[in-house]
Amino acid sequence: MAIDFEWLRLRLILNLRERVRSGEITERRLARITGVSQPHLHNVLSGKRLLSIEMADQVLHRLDLELVDLLDADQRPREH
Repeated sequence: MAIDFEWLRLRLILNLRERVRSGEITERRLARITGVSQPHLHNVLSGKRLLSIEMADQVLHRLDLELVDLLDADQRPREH
């Protein structure tokens, strides 16, 4: 399976939606932590707006996530 930016962006958004849905974090707190306005974040999570590359990088950095964290276990590179 080829992995491209659009796929990774979708995985990041799904990860954020799940964090909010599970109650791990609120949209407001997530917005504060990531530096994204709450209305924009809400629109991204609801699919009304896109998450830019710059904003995706900012979210990953502020949440201490790496791209590999967005992959399923069977998609992750194997360590030797």
